[in-house]
Amino acid sequence: MRRKKRKQQIDGELLDAIFAVEKEWKQVRSIVEKSIEPSIEGVNRVKIAEAKYIFLLQEARRRKISAIRL
Repeated sequence: MRRKKRKQQIDGELLDAIFAVEKEWKQVRSIVEKSIEPSIEGVNRVKIAEAKYIFLLQEARRRKISAIRL
């Protein structure tokens, strides 16, 4: 019982992290897309945010969780 509750808590934290990183990624991407001459740092930030987002999605898939189920 305790283990299941802990798993649910971690799954919730993972979903929160996914939504936060997705929001960050979209904001940074939007800024870079609107830039006339995007800096290398900006482009790198987009790539890093996208990599974080994809990693978290893969972890959620591995743990078999979805936002709909919770």
